[in-house]
Amino acid sequence: MPSNDIIRTRKRNINNIAYLYVLPFVFVFIMFSIYPVFKTLYLSFTQYKGYGEPIPVGISNYKRVISDAMFWRALINTIKIWSVNIVLQLGLAFLLTIIFNDLKYRIKGIGLFRALFYLPNLIAPASVAFLFAALLDWQFGTLNQLLIDAKLVKVGINWFGQPGTAQLAVSVIGAWMWFGNSFIMLMAGVQGISKDYFEAAAIDGAGRWHIFGKITLPLLKPILLYVAITSLIGGLQIFDIPFLITDGIGAPHGSLNTVVMYLYNTAFRYNNVGYAGAIAYFLFLVIAVAAGIQYKIMYHKREE
Repeated sequence: MPSNDIIRTRKRNINNIAYLYVLPFVFVFIMFSIYPVFKTLYLSFTQYKGYGEPIPVGISNYKRVISDAMFWRALINTIKIWSVNIVLQLGLAFLLTIIFNDLKYRIKGIGLFRALFYLPNLIAPASVAFLFAALLDWQFGTLNQLLIDAKLVKVGINWFGQPGTAQLAVSVIGAWMWFGNSFIMLMAGVQGISKDYFEAAAIDGAGRWHIFGKITLPLLKPILLYVAITSLIGGLQIFDIPFLITDGIGAPHGSLNTVVMYLYNTAFRYNNVGYAGAIAYFLFLVIAVAAGIQYKIMYHKREE
């Protein structure tokens, strides 16, 4: 039998070989994930146009962000879009969760429904933007034609021509894309709850809403916390749909100019990379604080 030293040597050799297999991933992760984070942090303290040498300016970029009216307007636009989005998204996900988990009305083929509801999340944002731009077109859009045929309106609504309707349309598009993901998360949480609770409540004569409010919802709070925080993080970084629909200008009247779109235009349209880096880190701070407050509120309720 081989000695202990030989066995340890063989294990060490195997570990060394394993390190070689993970080395490509580590290299790519450092180059394209870690390095850009620290590079952006460095550039946020400089005046840099994307070429030439960065000029150190201290914290002046961060002072500019605090006093930048365009940034705060973009942040307010982002919060408005996300607020409507999260209400529609979670509301529809909750409704579907109640329907598909009702003890009295079991629906067969639930896997097919899950796939259909999750499908919008797999479609490329460019395709989604093109689809809804055609559906909501002012003159030839399908939705306006249906409304006119039903005699609900006399002329087509310019959905992307008015600030209120434009923000509402983007919120609905985002909710349509992401409600399937929230639904699957909530369904997974419900299926993790013991059926004994539901059966005992049904035997006691509790209705579906009573069961949902007293059993399902309290036990779903950890999953709901996760969905809420991830939705907050994703919502405050919304970029693709408003950018593609408005060709990157945030029309009408800047109502679809989100924070990340403002960041993008600052860096790549106006060549102010240093200030864009400060915007990025300030947005990170806003998201961290908002997520922390949300976690504190929901975690406190869950403890109660």
